[in-house]
Amino acid sequence: MAYQQSFDVSSRGRGTIEITAEVARIVRASGVSIGLANVFVQHTSCSVVVTENADPSVRRDLETLAARWAPDGDAAYHHDSEGDDDMAAHGRNILAGCSLSVPVAGGAMLLGTWQGIYLWEHRTIAHRRRVLVTVVG
Repeated sequence: MAYQQSFDVSSRGRGTIEITAEVARIVRASGVSIGLANVFVQHTSCSVVVTENADPSVRRDLETLAARWAPDGDAAYHHDSEGDDDMAAHGRNILAGCSLSVPVAGGAMLLGTWQGIYLWEHRTIAHRRRVLVTVVG
């Protein structure tokens, strides 16, 4: 059995937006009792990640790390047609990823106590992002 649904997320610019509840709603709607939920973002300058949902400083610190991994406006970049954050956003997407899988049992995701699913916007300005959830079981 497979079930697929998408939803849009509006970002305000760089940072994380928790999408756990929306993904959980889709998993419940799927009717799959045991399987996998795949979460995929259909863009190349943002990511989906599982990270701690209790302490927001974790997500702030992820921004600090990402700035070290892929700094904005690096003179070595060739791709900057949409601004100083353009290539950095693509690099951050490659490093953090555009998809993830979460096991499903009892019709619910098996996330750990302190885990949440987040869309991580890598651009500095607001964007509308499409997230695709596929549940198989």
